Amino acid sequence: MESPPESRAGGPTDNRADIRGFLTSRRAKLSPERVGLPTSRRRRVPGLRREEVAVLAGVSTEWYTRLEKGHIGGVSEDVLEAVARALLLDEDERTYLLDLARAARPARRRPYRRKDVEIPPSVQWMVDSMTMAPAFVRTGRLDVVASNALCRALYAPMFASDTTGERGCANFPRYFFLDPGSRDFFVDWEEGARATVAVLRAEAGREPHDRALRELVGELSTLSPDFRTMWASHDVRIRHGGVKRLDHPEVGRVEMTFRSLDLPLPQRAVHDLIIYTAEPGTPWEDRLKVLARTRPLPPAAQPNRA
Repeated sequence: MESPPESRAGGPTDNRADIRGFLTSRRAKLSPERVGLPTSRRRRVPGLRREEVAVLAGVSTEWYTRLEKGHIGGVSEDVLEAVARALLLDEDERTYLLDLARAARPARRRPYRRKDVEIPPSVQWMVDSMTMAPAFVRTGRLDVVASNALCRALYAPMFASDTTGERGCANFPRYFFLDPGSRDFFVDWEEGARATVAVLRAEAGREPHDRALRELVGELSTLSPDFRTMWASHDVRIRHGGVKRLDHPEVGRVEMTFRSLDLPLPQRAVHDLIIYTAEPGTPWEDRLKVLARTRPLPPAAQPNRA
């Protein structure tokens, strides 16, 4: 089982296993042909060799081998950028590598431990005002901490799931991997599950001192073989958007696009505001309207009849 490590206050995070797993997995995905290197039939493992990555990055094989073993704390950003280019990392992967390096460096002051913050009423009012677009606010651990009525209607199976626990807080990873009903609800379950794990992996690199995140990863790694496999792939995703297809128990198939927006909050917290929309004039829009009509507006959004 692999989970984000905890560091000593004021010291670097011992994330060598994460660094090693990430760089090894990225190297394994590259073929010599893709990076313009000559091919050879005698390859014991898939992907590039360490010495080939070293050549592409302009460093010695010994130096890159040490880096891949997790000794990244003292490496300059320019060298990390060269390694990122050699491995053809995308923007999210590059950011994750820099986050890992930042966490591995000795801290000049006590590391900031993120605390959960209450959602300001104004944020809830904003979300409630979107009556024809399912919208919600989620934390980096993918807890749903604010939502509008249409979101709760759309995601009724998740909000009603036993995975919400005693707090009654819906959590996407727990629902995906611990509730068997999620496989029927999400039309593209595997794609969504992999994206969910990739978002958690990126959050683990960005917030290595988040105890609740470590506990969540540990819980899912223990209880779900699928999660363990996907977590071990070291895929990362920061910007999460695209198409969501759900098989709703009341209205049937619904297809929507969604976008994620950063929502800065007090105490340096940053959550995501997720907004779903259905293409106008489609059956999906009609089915969202049906859901909207069958669910009363939340108290904050009720019209003033005075």
